[in-house]
Amino acid sequence: MGALSRLPNIGKVVEEQLNQVGIMSEEDLKAAGSKQAWLKLQEIDETACIHRLLALEGAIQGVKKTLLPEDVKADLKEFYQWHKK
Repeated sequence: MGALSRLPNIGKVVEEQLNQVGIMSEEDLKAAGSKQAWLKLQEIDETACIHRLLALEGAIQGVKKTLLPEDVKADLKEFYQWHKK
């Protein structure tokens, strides 16, 4: 188990995908931000959905995605609507 899968919401598969796009650590994820990290994941996995975007933000903030503030969820949902394939 790598460093990323120790974060909330990040399992083995998402960690492997993050590694594939050059995000190897919590610091890398925070530097990229959830939106840019999700866009990179979407390039290699067209099934990357809103739940993955919320999961990435939750991992950055250190909380389960369900505990993200409503304004953060709304912002991410709007971003997702503009960028989904």
